[in-house]
Amino acid sequence: MCSASPSPNKREKEGKTAAHTSARPFFFSGSSQPPLVATTPSDEKVWYRCSKCAALPKDCTTVQKCYIELSKQVKAKLGKVDEYFLKLADAMVTWIEAWDELNPAEGEAVIVDSGEQIGLTHFRPIKPLGSGDTGSVHLVELCGTGEYFAMKAMDKGVMLNRNKVHRACAEREILDMLDHPFLPALYASFQTKTHVCLITDYFAGGELFMLLDRQPKKVLKEHAVRFYAAEVVVALEYLHCQGIIYRDLKPENIVLQSNGHVSLTDFDLSCLTSCKPQLLIPNTNEKKKRKKGQQQSPIFMAEPVRPSNSFVGTEEYIAPEIISGAGHTSAVDWWALGILLYEMLYGFTPFRGKTRQKTFANILHKDLKFPAFASVSLSGKELMYRLLHRDPKSRLGSRQGANEIKRHPFFKGINWALVRCMVKSVTLPRKPPKLDVPLLGTEEENEVVDPELEDLLANIF
Repeated sequence: MCSASPSPNKREKEGKTAAHTSARPFFFSGSSQPPLVATTPSDEKVWYRCSKCAALPKDCTTVQKCYIELSKQVKAKLGKVDEYFLKLADAMVTWIEAWDELNPAEGEAVIVDSGEQIGLTHFRPIKPLGSGDTGSVHLVELCGTGEYFAMKAMDKGVMLNRNKVHRACAEREILDMLDHPFLPALYASFQTKTHVCLITDYFAGGELFMLLDRQPKKVLKEHAVRFYAAEVVVALEYLHCQGIIYRDLKPENIVLQSNGHVSLTDFDLSCLTSCKPQLLIPNTNEKKKRKKGQQQSPIFMAEPVRPSNSFVGTEEYIAPEIISGAGHTSAVDWWALGILLYEMLYGFTPFRGKTRQKTFANILHKDLKFPAFASVSLSGKELMYRLLHRDPKSRLGSRQGANEIKRHPFFKGINWALVRCMVKSVTLPRKPPKLDVPLLGTEEENEVVDPELEDLLANIF
């Protein structure tokens, strides 16, 4: 979502996701309080209540003028909802999701000083950052503040024509749930006649994909790989605790913050499901207990439990169970972590083929090999081998979630509770690797007029 300019070598996404129904009540909201509340369009009569006294029109004596004006707006919107819902029928989107597309979410951000609802007029476009399936991402400034954000603008027409409205709804719902140092925050969402816009964090470091591409051999040293992989594990652990299967882990979706730490982005392929927190009691040998003189602490695990059957992901990172259509769980994220480690250490993915079908065949049948030209530790190879187990039930992380991966010898010495403040160590860097990407690019880059920026200025702002 908030990445650098796209590269022609980037991998394409696959497939479609299942729709997620929003459970929010439907309000005509122009502020944090609904001005008028209506019943569903299927009812014969539609009643509206005054937002100030909560009375029906016949009982309201203080805001008749306000009611008359707002009721006109409400009736006009009801007509739009009926027309819009007919277009969404094929996409199997519920009426509430269609309503959310036409109206800002309840409690939408407002500018505190004036109480004015945030919209496009409050942002100044700087430059495009990238593009995706349903829209483009742009760097914008909140006018008069010097604060920069990433704005994802999704084209309503494209979403309707390509049956991807449910993805946009799911992405906004997921972003609204996130509160983690290695994940973006959603600050506001609004819409124009043609676009739905999401305002999130802007990360100045660019994509991990571009960082890899700038290296002489397209690889990172093992201590740097350990640094980035540890933070990805922590981010995935948080997502899984929220019942979110990420399903699109790859270097293009890992961006670097200005302090060098990572953040996962782009959640339009993610699946929001249920999660069952558990406390696992380690089954240890009694002799080991007496020898150590203490009992091991229980392990907290919270992984998504409901499987999905959607065919989604990026070609070289798709897990075997997705290709076979056997249904998949959060174990697909641990498979993708194994592919990510391999690409960071060797400069390419292990099962890439000349064609899409050959890649899928390799994922299902080809043996995992470790080239001799790269010097990779035994613990690193063993970690990749266990993450890339084709049976998801035997894959590392399938039994105890992220705890299994954190305890692996490859991550020895990491203080997981203070992963953002890694201490000096023989194997760990004191601080994140130095970034080569400036905040707003060079002056020459800023002078180049990008066609996407011209389109943004002409059709959105």
